[in-house]
Amino acid sequence: MLEIFLIIIFALIVIAVLWAISAYNGLVRLRNLVQEAWRQIDVELQRRHDLIPNLVETVKGYAGHEKSTLEEVTQARTIAAAPGSTPGQQAQQENVLTQALGRLFAVAEAYPDLKANQNFMELQRELTNTEDRVAAGRRFYNANVRTINTKVETFPTSIIANMFGFHREEYFEVEDQAARQAPNVQF
Repeated sequence: MLEIFLIIIFALIVIAVLWAISAYNGLVRLRNLVQEAWRQIDVELQRRHDLIPNLVETVKGYAGHEKSTLEEVTQARTIAAAPGSTPGQQAQQENVLTQALGRLFAVAEAYPDLKANQNFMELQRELTNTEDRVAAGRRFYNANVRTINTKVETFPTSIIANMFGFHREEYFEVEDQAARQAPNVQF
């Protein structure tokens, strides 16, 4: 009888250890997915940041007296391109840059020659494509963040997460309330 009891205890310990190893490996896999997704967003943001100086120079040729808007875009780009930001900080910096770019495009509306300039149109198209890729990357990143956050917070995986220092990850969210509202379209 004692042997059966010891075998059952041993089997339960083996099952618990195997579960703990599986839970740990699952958390590592999710953490790596989140980090990879962030790196992809970072690549697209860098592409965006690289396009902006060319856009500013093109606009400067047509609208040189709009100096404050051009400086604002340049400053926002410099801050957004600085390394070492968390996803939340990066989101705030990108929101500021997006607002500055919106003002730059509003300035461009006042210059028909600029709007018709092939270089400006191509830069604007590239920026739009990049924005779409950032949005897709953000969705992928946030989905992975949701998955790891769920694992970190739910029992029993939360035990392993706490033991090995896994924590909730930060979402990459648009915080600009104007960007969340549907545009007003009039015909």
